[in-house]
Amino acid sequence: MFMAYLSLFFSAFISATLLPSSSELVMTAMIASGDYLLWLLWLSATVGNVLGSCVNYWLGTQVMRFKDRKWFPVSQKSIDKAEQQFNKYGIYSLLFAWLPIVGDPLTVVGGIFRVKFSIFLLLVSLGKGARYLAVLAFAVGLEKLF
Repeated sequence: MFMAYLSLFFSAFISATLLPSSSELVMTAMIASGDYLLWLLWLSATVGNVLGSCVNYWLGTQVMRFKDRKWFPVSQKSIDKAEQQFNKYGIYSLLFAWLPIVGDPLTVVGGIFRVKFSIFLLLVSLGKGARYLAVLAFAVGLEKLF
């Protein structure tokens, strides 16, 4: 049983990095099986996903030292534009770190622009915790429909 929760944790962790994965499907399948405690599924997924975002944050704090290298994939113009957008929407945009496609890069940008880590952790945890709560509610609702 522990290994199943750990598998969900790692699925969520990987999903939060820049690597593609779908922890929501794993979580939904586990909910549908009826073999697991819902609160532990939520906790495993949320903690794994938040820790994956912390890796992205750390990468963001490190990546800028390479910006002057020829192989660096992002231009200074793009960095300036990202900073402008981040400043426009503020640190509260980190509440949307759960969104597909833009969420993972948002957590890297949080690290690049050195958002205070405690604030980063709070905002990302709230957003990702709410997302997994919604997945849980949706999956439990679907189970009752069938």
